Amino acid sequence: MRKNLKLGLFGYGTVGQGLYDVLQKTPGIQAEIKRICIKDPEKKRTLPASYFTLHAADLLNDPEINVVVELIDDAEAAYDLVTAAMRKGKAVVTANKKMVAEHLEELYRLQQIYGVPLLYEGAVCASIPILRNLEEYYDNDLLTAVEGIFNGSTNYILTKVFDEGVSFDDALQQAQENGFAETDPSLDLEGWDPKYKLSIILAHAFGVFVPPDQIFHSGIEKLSDFDVKIAKEKGCKIKLVANCKKIGDTVYGWVMPQFVKPDSDLFRVNNEYNAVILEGAFSERQFMVGKGAGGYPTGSAVLSDISALTYDYRYEYKKLNQESRVESSNSGMLEVYVRYSKNNTIEFALFESIAEKFESAETGYVVGRIALAEIRKLCAGQPEINIVQVGPLEGLNSLDKLELAAEYT
Repeated sequence: MRKNLKLGLFGYGTVGQGLYDVLQKTPGIQAEIKRICIKDPEKKRTLPASYFTLHAADLLNDPEINVVVELIDDAEAAYDLVTAAMRKGKAVVTANKKMVAEHLEELYRLQQIYGVPLLYEGAVCASIPILRNLEEYYDNDLLTAVEGIFNGSTNYILTKVFDEGVSFDDALQQAQENGFAETDPSLDLEGWDPKYKLSIILAHAFGVFVPPDQIFHSGIEKLSDFDVKIAKEKGCKIKLVANCKKIGDTVYGWVMPQFVKPDSDLFRVNNEYNAVILEGAFSERQFMVGKGAGGYPTGSAVLSDISALTYDYRYEYKKLNQESRVESSNSGMLEVYVRYSKNNTIEFALFESIAEKFESAETGYVVGRIALAEIRKLCAGQPEINIVQVGPLEGLNSLDKLELAAEYT
């Protein structure tokens, strides 16, 4: 039996307005927004003033509001609101990937303690229902890898650079003008945003909580004309790709730019679109694509969670409860392209092997195999270095794992 939902909404920015619009156009969902908590009382709104309040308690303490929808851009404040709502027995829907990723294990425990659902499909890849699919369709499949383009802003920029020859700065400005990138785009450009999403996916795909600070990431903010030239010479585009791969009982996760060849599904994913590729022992290879930026795509994902709550849906975290558990590691080996300037000091000894090397008076690059853990050393204190993944990850054997564990303990 479907429930009637009374929603208390925190935040009425791009996604909040998108949610309101799609909710009005979807009459079949038995849910209505009762109250909206905002921060700026002077900002012009499209709804009557009676909808709005400046006080969180007006939503949290209202017994008629049974679902809190959190859509603000402050992760710390979002955490306070979400946990307060759960302790009061209210279901919660959020799209705040930073907040969820940094507190996911605690939020999982709170769901068990207070018996309330927390849904966050809108926090990961906007319009692509990846979490619901991992929970329901892939719950018993032996997944081996999840990878994809998880950030629409950077994909829009890279599309303009590679397909239209637009400069990086002009492409960024276009992304901001179209609402695909924030005024401060650092979370997108530096790879933080897809790393938060990957952290969340790891829990649902492989049953392991991996805090974001344990996942290596590199963004596209250091991309140069030289890198673009090398990629085109190799017949590739550069995409910012999030990866997680299971080898044996070990899961590896990382985010970095990647040379993508024309035969890859990701090669043709352009503009603000996201894409997810899943590989499983039984389902083999699956490919999903959808818009990853903008108010309506994210608003539709939030609406999907609200609709699910009318049926008392909640994540079961089935992979967390399976007997076969996995551990995360940064010990995997990658083949990477590293571009550097004459001002950089490159520790070539960190590479297991080097396949290609070039140097001019101003710029050089090397292509070689290196452990994820060693890439952090390579980048430390080197702001001009740019790293792009070239080949797939390879796991280490048991002896290598023991040696690395001793080295980094």
